[in-house]
Amino acid sequence: MSKQSDIGVEIAGIRMKNPVMVASGTFGYGPEYADLVDINGLGAIVVKGICLEACEGNDVPRMIEVRGGLINAIGLQGPGVDGFVESYMPFLRQFDTPVIVNIWGRDEEEYEEVAARFDDAEGIAGLELNISCPNVKSGGIAFGTDLKMAADLIGRVRKRTSLPLIPKLAPNVPQVGLFAKAAEEAGADALSLINTLPAMVIDIETRRPVLANRVGGLSGPAIHPVAVKQVWEAAQAVSIPVIGMGGIETAEDALEFIIAGAAAVAVGTANFTDPGTVVRVIDGIAAYLQRHDLASVSELVGSIRE
Repeated sequence: MSKQSDIGVEIAGIRMKNPVMVASGTFGYGPEYADLVDINGLGAIVVKGICLEACEGNDVPRMIEVRGGLINAIGLQGPGVDGFVESYMPFLRQFDTPVIVNIWGRDEEEYEEVAARFDDAEGIAGLELNISCPNVKSGGIAFGTDLKMAADLIGRVRKRTSLPLIPKLAPNVPQVGLFAKAAEEAGADALSLINTLPAMVIDIETRRPVLANRVGGLSGPAIHPVAVKQVWEAAQAVSIPVIGMGGIETAEDALEFIIAGAAAVAVGTANFTDPGTVVRVIDGIAAYLQRHDLASVSELVGSIRE
């Protein structure tokens, strides 16, 4: 008789009912999906990126479907710290689901100030530090692809917040393990990866970039094998938990990340095409544990065989 499986996990002190989050930028701030998904059933919500003041994002067009995924150049549009806390946190606090806030800044000082401001906000479980967004003109990717800058920024933010700090690493670096280790040494409590990959589409008739921002970030199934490899490499380099994401559409996709070393996963682009994806992924992971007679998710984490 199979033993009862426990699909709960703990990431950087954040207790989650299951290891499946929704990725930043793909689930809004919660209300947008409340009629489509049982928010209480999620492992955690990672809300859309927040900087200090309200941000309008990039000009349109700023999203386009491509073979194997989506390219977006939204530009981290958001209500700012005060707008988010006042307009969205009252709604999110009614659920028994951890809220992780993705934060960003145009310079180091803004990153620090945003982190410090959230320390005083009720109901925030942790901060995902976005140092790797490829579709804004300042900040983000510049920090994420420079080892020293990334470590310095994480260290500075670490000093300004007592909340669990989860840097989101850039995928377009030659050795992500080095960045993972540097983030851990700078004070990160966990890591999330990967972010979108820099990408571009050209209209051959006009010979102009399709996106107003010219470039954006590629997400979806096309990046999944890249993400699995980078999660595996990062997990080998650190002792802190790793959250894997990139092209998850099925429980099998999520399980690849966990076997590679991820302690939790996040569903992203699939939320746009089928909001029920995250529920099926949760159920599929539970079924896999039962089928393989595993008592907990932790037994599967990093269980890849040579």
